Parts: sequence; structure tokens; C-alpha cells
Amino acid sequence: MTDTAIRPYRVEIPQAALDDLADRLRRTNWPGELPGVGGAYGMATDRVRELATYWLEKFDWRAVEARLNAHPQFVTGIDGEEIHFLHVRSSRPDATPLVLTHGWPGSVVEYLDVIAPLTEPADPDAPAFHLVIPSLPGFGFSGPTRSAGWNRYRTARAWATLMARLGYDRYGAVGNDAGSMVSPELGRLDADHVLGVHVTQLFSFPSGDPAEFAGLTETDQAALKHLQWFYENKFSFNQVQSQQPQTLAFALADSPVGLLAWNGQLLDESLDPDFVLANVAIYWFTGTAASAMRFYWEDAHATEQPAGPTTVPTAVAMFPGDFQSIRRFADRDHANIVSWHTFEAGPERRGDVAGHYAAHEATDVLVGDIRQFFAGLR
Repeated sequence: MTDTAIRPYRVEIPQAALDDLADRLRRTNWPGELPGVGGAYGMATDRVRELATYWLEKFDWRAVEARLNAHPQFVTGIDGEEIHFLHVRSSRPDATPLVLTHGWPGSVVEYLDVIAPLTEPADPDAPAFHLVIPSLPGFGFSGPTRSAGWNRYRTARAWATLMARLGYDRYGAVGNDAGSMVSPELGRLDADHVLGVHVTQLFSFPSGDPAEFAGLTETDQAALKHLQWFYENKFSFNQVQSQQPQTLAFALADSPVGLLAWNGQLLDESLDPDFVLANVAIYWFTGTAASAMRFYWEDAHATEQPAGPTTVPTAVAMFPGDFQSIRRFADRDHANIVSWHTFEAGPERRGDVAGHYAAHEATDVLVGDIRQFFAGLR
């Protein structure tokens, strides 16, 4: 039995773990690579070497710890597992509770930049929020998990339990990546308490009915082509983690550079190295490479498949280079989409996944969209 009391938590990685990491980084056994091919076969050695050198010589884990520990953190037992979460309350009495859910290969670090503007907005007329930012079960400080079955549905039930335990009767759900799968399910199963769902992706795909393709706009056709390119060129992580996560986990648990290369394939070059390494380091220090990957296996093998569309008010904020949701398919799966915004890339953005970590890369834009959506619901 896990302790269901809400207990304070601090991130305190032993110095011995940092020393062991540095030793492993120094002794990396680098793979061979054909000259002049760059990333044609996957992660380029130059890119991984650059990040590994930064990890060893410049990255400051203690600064990441301090940043996390600057916010109230807690753990509580839910459904047999210890769940870690940040809980940052606004000083505003009219603040709306939100639960923010990250994905893979991210972590709660994804949302650190939005905490201040969402909880204590400079404009007194802007809506304020109480924030609950949990680590997904099996990810980071909520892991490794000791039980099977932690898919999007079981996670959504855990979040409903968490928000009720914190005393929030009405709250909103925000998500990115896996969080964009969990949050709509949370709205479905806890509709009496969820005000609305705001996500950066709606993972709705063609059903196979040819009629669904009739009259698609040029924008939607371009989105389909982008999804097809991603499936053909960068979808291997999903295939492996949905089928044989434990096989890969032996390598990732033993080699920090292996973990860096595997997780780094979806942490684009447009991201600053401190953000990339903060996320990767959390997986390394918590030993959660295996349990985090299992989320994909559990979701792919889930027997629970709710029928019908979700009905809570839903918002989508899409960013360039990220998964491009297609409205026709999304409307099939979500019956109450009330906000649909597509944001354009600035000249500094590059790479095919730039914008996937919008809370970090485009903080002001995402915060503004969250404020606008929930203010409309109130």
C-alpha cells in the first residue's frame, strides 16, 4: 500500500550519482559513423558529442534542482504508485485550478517557464491559475512504476483522484504530447469537474473511410503529408517503445550517452542545451528510461477504448513543426472544440519539431492562449 497522505518533496540527487555520471560520460564508447552522412541514419554523432560534452563540462544539475525546489513539490500514493507533483497556488482568490501534463521525452521541466505568468500575472485583469504539475507515472520523480497498466486512461483516473484530494472541485486540464492524450480522457471521465481541456495536439487520424478525404483544404493536405513524412522517417521511437521497450531499456539504463541520443531525437536542435539536458538528466538520475517507455506499450495494448467523442470544451494551440492536428478528424473525436489556433514560426525557428515544447519555446504565446480559453469558459 502506498501512503495516500500528501507529503512534501525535494529533489536531492546524491553527489555520488553526479560523479558516476561524469565518469560514464568520460568513458563513452562511441559508435562508428559513415563520413559525410550527418543524421541520415539517425542521431548524428556530432550532435550527440556536442551535447555530451556540454553535459560533462558546462551543465549545472544543481541549478536545475534549485529551480525545481524553488516551487512547492509533493508526493502522494495513488493506485499503488507514488505520484510526484508541483503545486503552485496563486495569491489571487479568483484563480482557476489547472493540471498540466507533460509527455515523453519531456518532464515537469517543460512547464517551469509558465508557472510565474500563469499564477501571478502582471496584469490584474488577466486570469490567474493554481497549478498542479505532476510527473507522469513511471516518469522522473513518479517512478519507476512497480505495476503494469499505466496508459492514458489509468493516468487520467489518477489525475482525477489527485485533483479531488487537493480539494479542487472545478479545474481545467492542460497537456502536451502524452499530456495531450491524457487531458482529453481526464475531461471525459471527470466531466462533472473539468471546466475545459487545452492541448497542443489532438491526435486524431483518418479512420480509413475514403469519404473523410473529400474536400480537404490545402492546409489539411499539407498536414497529412507532414504526418506521413514523420511516420516514414522519425516514428521508430514509437514502434520500439510500443513493442519492445524493455529490450531497449538495457542500453539506456547503462549509458547516459545512449539515453541522450535516444531521447534527444525528439529534442530538436532549436532547443537550448540546458533544457535538453535537464529533461534527459531527470530520466537518468531517477532510473526511469524503462518505465517511461512502457507508457507507449501500455497505451498500444490498452483494452479500454471509450466510445464516442469527448464533450467538454476543448482548445487546440498548434505550433510550427509540431504535430499538425486536422480539424475534420478532431471534430469526429471531440464534439466540443471551441478554440482552434495555429501559430506561425518566427525567423529563429528551425528543424522539423521546433515548437513541440511550446511552454518553453513560445511561453508568452501559449500562456496567452490558455488565459483566453479559460477566461471564456468562466
